[in-house]
Amino acid sequence: MLDLCDMSSEENFSSLGLNEDLIQGIDSMGIQKPTPIQRESIPHILEGKDVLGIAQTGTGKTAAFLLPVIHSIIKESNRTSVSALIVVPTRELATQIDQAISAYGYFTDISSMPIYGGSDGKVFTQEKHALTTGTDIIVATPGRLNMHINLGYVDFSKLKFLILDEADRMLDMGFQPDIQRIIAQTPDSRQGLLFSATMPDTIFNLSRGFLNNPITINIALSKPP
Repeated sequence: MLDLCDMSSEENFSSLGLNEDLIQGIDSMGIQKPTPIQRESIPHILEGKDVLGIAQTGTGKTAAFLLPVIHSIIKESNRTSVSALIVVPTRELATQIDQAISAYGYFTDISSMPIYGGSDGKVFTQEKHALTTGTDIIVATPGRLNMHINLGYVDFSKLKFLILDEADRMLDMGFQPDIQRIIAQTPDSRQGLLFSATMPDTIFNLSRGFLNNPITINIALSKPP
């Protein structure tokens, strides 16, 4: 397990080996240096390793998985199927991550679609279109995604990345059966990334059945005296 209490802050995004169009997107947002979770996660994800990241909200974990995933996807030509699936607990987080994809990937040709409950039939049709025509990244809540899966047209057989974000929160909300059904729809060859603010036994057990020899990264936050 990697403890990141004392990491050098000299490294920049270019030194992590990210695509220049991505670097341009990062620069345009005024972001200069990666956070500890980003410095530690991005190289492992770029190397194709599964990652279990323990980091609280506000530590930059969204970019820690988004940047290497976008980098890997835009290198591929003739993309005709969903490449990455990000499963999150709430529609608010799905929307935030979809907006982050647009911002980081502004100078790339990356495509994404948020999928969550509470919307009308027109939006459901748009979600179905995104799932069946090969939108690069799908960001979905578990219940809504399983509605689409149950209708029989979702094909994740060529999925390259499966990311569970705020996994502890999803389990607290009772989504474990939905998550297990989603995992079962994905190929064993996909790269798995799991991010959580805490590491209870339920997360450990979920990671054992989901990740393959993962690199564990634990951000030890400094506490006031």
